[in-house]
Amino acid sequence: MSELARVRVEWHGETAVAAVDGEVDASNVVEVGGALRALVTNRSTELVVDLSSTHYLDSAGINLMFALGDELRSRQLTLRLVIAPASPVARMLTITSLDRSYPTYATLAEALNA
Repeated sequence: MSELARVRVEWHGETAVAAVDGEVDASNVVEVGGALRALVTNRSTELVVDLSSTHYLDSAGINLMFALGDELRSRQLTLRLVIAPASPVARMLTITSLDRSYPTYATLAEALNA
């Protein structure tokens, strides 16, 4: 994984939770996207992407989240996003309507209990 971002993975039953730490931009979006897509299995019903520790998400990162959400939706799966209200990327997700396109939660616990 790139020095800019790291994807930490936790499993909660059949649900994969991917916490993206650092920065996602054009230089590492393919790598981050590959790591996220690799978590979806034939048994998956959803993928939780925790952006609480993401310090920077440029347009390539935003496009990745939209594309991933669309890919999952086409497979009748759900993308759930964890976006801390005061996080550095929260405003960007609001401006782009990503937070209205896919279910978003302020905490991981809320996302897992949804």
